[in-house]
Amino acid sequence: MTEFDTLAVHAGEEPDPSSGALRIPLHMATAFKLPPFGGKLFDALQLSSPVAPHAYTRWSNPTVRALETRLAALEGTEAALVTATGMAAISALVFALLSSGDHLVASEMCYAGASELFGLHLHRFGIDVSLVDTSDPDAVRQAIRPNTKLLYVETPANPILRIADVAALSRLAHERSIPLAVDSTWAGPAIQRPASDGADYVIHSLTKYLNGHGDALGGAICGRADALHRIRRDALVHLGGAASPFNAWLILRGLATLPLRMAQHSATALQVAGFLEGHPRVKRVVYPGLPSHPHHALAARQMAAGGGMITFELRGGLGAAINLAERVQLWSYATSLGHAHSLLFYYPTDLYIDAAPWLSVQQKASIREWTGEGIVRASAGLEAPGDLIADLDQALRARTFKGLVGPLVYRLMK
Repeated sequence: MTEFDTLAVHAGEEPDPSSGALRIPLHMATAFKLPPFGGKLFDALQLSSPVAPHAYTRWSNPTVRALETRLAALEGTEAALVTATGMAAISALVFALLSSGDHLVASEMCYAGASELFGLHLHRFGIDVSLVDTSDPDAVRQAIRPNTKLLYVETPANPILRIADVAALSRLAHERSIPLAVDSTWAGPAIQRPASDGADYVIHSLTKYLNGHGDALGGAICGRADALHRIRRDALVHLGGAASPFNAWLILRGLATLPLRMAQHSATALQVAGFLEGHPRVKRVVYPGLPSHPHHALAARQMAAGGGMITFELRGGLGAAINLAERVQLWSYATSLGHAHSLLFYYPTDLYIDAAPWLSVQQKASIREWTGEGIVRASAGLEAPGDLIADLDQALRARTFKGLVGPLVYRLMK
């Protein structure tokens, strides 16, 4: 069996037969010459097979197909479907599998775009949604109804780093003939492979770790070939979230170094998290690789490493967060994650949690136990760990009155 590191470099790519180039050519074509017209033309254009001819890039493209082949190999699934963004992948999955009268059970804490899709929009299409703490299998079990048609889980959960037990949730879902989808963006296949624990679909925002360079948007669904063909036909083609071949080529480039990058991200994050946990200006650190994480034992079982993401709560709340953002030099105050550059961003609880109308009072109180008044979400990059720690230390220890204006401005703009 070919090792993961080898698949990350070779799967989906062969030397170009016309030029001998080791990298797959970038095929920016939107249309392709079709097979001769005849009885087999329309059978060929069903595109249900990896060897089916390309007709139009919204359906498939040689460069995009190479990326799909590599992603399927890395996740250990039959096939993969690449989309323009992570949200295009989530939307394609949801709208292909759910109809009016169906019910979705999903993580109450996950990527904001997914939370808003589930909490604000699906009801307009007659789809019922129950958002629950999916790190608690009993809560998931109680939420399931006779008309539940999909269980959607994000683990580790953005931004609070809850860990859900994929194997336990898979058993629970499959006992009721419900497919399980897992958004594995924050870990990726170098750290966890949900399909091996029973997930039917694995979701990625390729924009993050799988690309790794912060220069291309993309999304993916990995799973069975027949199921993904249905999603391609009913959602990708009809909703139009097709990926750019150029972005697919860039993400293929990034995947070659994925195992090395994830090892470095994880090792650096562990050092940074340990430093923060002992810092006098830090109130709490949440990182799966630390024994203090509530789900540390599960993470150690399910994940090969702790990953590159850390969240921490500061003593001093918003004012301290603004001071930190103003003082860091190597860290960039920016959204997104999984870049070579280290990034951090502040999430005030009253804005991101308390103001979410789709969450109950009890849910908000439970989430606040993880976030306090607000958390800093940090994506550890590929810089030297000692330099990142020194930068955080000088920024955390600095005292400035400049940051005191921030909380006032924030309150006035709410």
